[in-house]
Amino acid sequence: MTKVVQTAGRDQLGDFAPKFAELNDDVLFGKVWSDDALSLKMRSVLTISTLVAKGLVDTSFEYHLATAKQNGITASELAAILTHVAFYAGWPNAWAAFRVAVKVYADDPQGLEEPKAHGGVFGLGAPNDAYAQYFTGRSYLNPLTDPANTQFIANVTFEPGCRNHWHIHHANEGGGQILLVTDGRGWYQEWGKEARALHPGDCITIPANVKHWHGAAKDSWMSHVAFEASGTNMSNEWCEPVSDEDYLTL
Repeated sequence: MTKVVQTAGRDQLGDFAPKFAELNDDVLFGKVWSDDALSLKMRSVLTISTLVAKGLVDTSFEYHLATAKQNGITASELAAILTHVAFYAGWPNAWAAFRVAVKVYADDPQGLEEPKAHGGVFGLGAPNDAYAQYFTGRSYLNPLTDPANTQFIANVTFEPGCRNHWHIHHANEGGGQILLVTDGRGWYQEWGKEARALHPGDCITIPANVKHWHGAAKDSWMSHVAFEASGTNMSNEWCEPVSDEDYLTL
């Protein structure tokens, strides 16, 4: 379960309305938003749509837009969401929402670019659907060698906020993985160590049998070329997701 930590209720209303503050922080966010039945991105879409439909575009709406941005909703996706909602919630409500959205996404390096604009020098490739269950957010895969080749090399692109789950490249001898960052910004972390920022030109050598994860920064796309070093009795083990609580502190 992804734990969403919220303290706004107690910070602002703890003395005046402690019960309301408790329900806001511990139930709404601590239980409802933290329920893995829906992704955080989907919850942001639902919340934004509901608030626009009710004409509520106050400071709380601005907060939820900023949260949506952190949860991986790009500017182009948000524009499409608000345009769709406009036909059901009313044109004036959508206009008011767009004014707040332009403010929240003003410094967004994504702009209104489509995913095809990303991928680095090797290109975006196709949605990485085969491994989607092991990623938080969307990723794209562009094989650079034949998948049947014993030395499979691929360009992997992560949308903002996307990262793979903790995982381990097992091997009895040799093995491990090498990452060559080609575009954007991201993170790499080994279990029990501090996360390392990634930039174009960085080369990461991941030892075999070391638990780790890698992915994009929350406000930037990131692409890297990945290939596994040769070894004996090699296999991959996928573990738990990187929690939003840990990721959003980076």
